[in-house]
Amino acid sequence: MKRRLGQTDLLIEPWVLGTNTAGWTADEATSFATFDAFVDAGFTAFDTADVYSRWVPGNDSESEKIIGRWMKSRGNRGRVQIFTKTGMDMGDGRKGLSAKRIVEAVEESLTRLQTDHIDLYQSHQPDPHTPEEETLEAYARLVEAGKIRWIGCSNYNVAQLDRAIRHAKEGALPMYQSVQNEFNLYTREHYATDMAELMQGNGLSLLPWYSLGAGFLTGKYRTEDDVKNSRRGESIAKRYLNPRGKAVLHAMDRAAEREGASLTEIALAWTVAQPGVVGALCSASSPAQVEELARGVTLDLSAQSLRELDAA
Repeated sequence: MKRRLGQTDLLIEPWVLGTNTAGWTADEATSFATFDAFVDAGFTAFDTADVYSRWVPGNDSESEKIIGRWMKSRGNRGRVQIFTKTGMDMGDGRKGLSAKRIVEAVEESLTRLQTDHIDLYQSHQPDPHTPEEETLEAYARLVEAGKIRWIGCSNYNVAQLDRAIRHAKEGALPMYQSVQNEFNLYTREHYATDMAELMQGNGLSLLPWYSLGAGFLTGKYRTEDDVKNSRRGESIAKRYLNPRGKAVLHAMDRAAEREGASLTEIALAWTVAQPGVVGALCSASSPAQVEELARGVTLDLSAQSLRELDAA
């Protein structure tokens, strides 16, 4: 079940637990129980960010803090892999990917996580105000110091990723080994032909976010009435409730019946079956959700189901 992340020595299962819910929609006790269930199900990779979940009044990077307290209480740092990110606006001018900011951000994350190293440190978004060489040189120094092991990026387009790869090769600097971009059965343009070719040609892995399309691909939003009471209802209706979205759900319904699985499981199984995808990035806000998500990322779809879903 394990897959190699890029060209690293990190071997992970096909599900990376998104932890943006920790300290937001899931309190600490629920988060601890969810993390325990995730590990008990045989998974090891956790993804967070320094900015999670500072959008909640009173929160201060709660996700990293909760993960740190959980690892300390379980004594399991050596058995899990921690991916975190920096670059988003943390307030007080703390944002971007300058060398100064990266050095500060790493130390802050290490303290919150209560660890001496981060397995995968990721640029959360491109920084148009900082030369790529400066960012990669800062990462190189942190790798040499043992504070981070490998690097990845998120929300990069083809041109931005190509430039980063070229600078890494020309300067003998660390190269991004993974990309976190939106990718699912409905939204495929962020990992379309050019991006997929660039990544696979350089041995990079995709860690797709929004694998369930904001919940649309679970099948619970099929009509305008279904989204009325959802926090994301308006955006879901505007983006997914159209002929294409309905065609995707129809194909998923057929696949679900054929495979004896839920639509959630079908969506995740399709995602992790795509070339270059090492693991779906998906959050769980309770232990009860872990079982279904685990079934999805370990489900092997039939050739017929894959064909129909690809064509939807």
